[in-house]
Amino acid sequence: MNSKLQLLFRKDQIGLGKRKKAIARVFLLPGEGNLSINNISGEKYLQYNTNYLNLVWAPLEKLNLSKQFDIVVLVKGGGLTGQTEAIQLGVARLLCKMENKNRSILKPIGFLTRDSRIKERKKYGLRKARKAPQYSKR
Repeated sequence: MNSKLQLLFRKDQIGLGKRKKAIARVFLLPGEGNLSINNISGEKYLQYNTNYLNLVWAPLEKLNLSKQFDIVVLVKGGGLTGQTEAIQLGVARLLCKMENKNRSILKPIGFLTRDSRIKERKKYGLRKARKAPQYSKR
């Protein structure tokens, strides 16, 4: 791990976001608006999907801070959608940790709400969580 990221690993400067199986550790650096996810360019990691990129930058844009910070993320688990929403929650939480007045702006919009829906477990006798085998009368 490079020294730049090791300097960032302080408990008070981390935003943790979770969604489904995805866990994102988010760091904000003073910069000009770059996104780095797992040491890869954010645009490349999110496959140049504008919806995903807009989700990640939404909390910063709401506070008019999008060109003042670089976002550095370490994310694992889940798929791209879950990871993107985990990053968004991590960014919003970190912004609230940095400046307490940001909370009153981000909370009504829903950026600080953890979406707790996860995959339901498979039950025995069924094909998936709720899908049953076809019923045969004879």
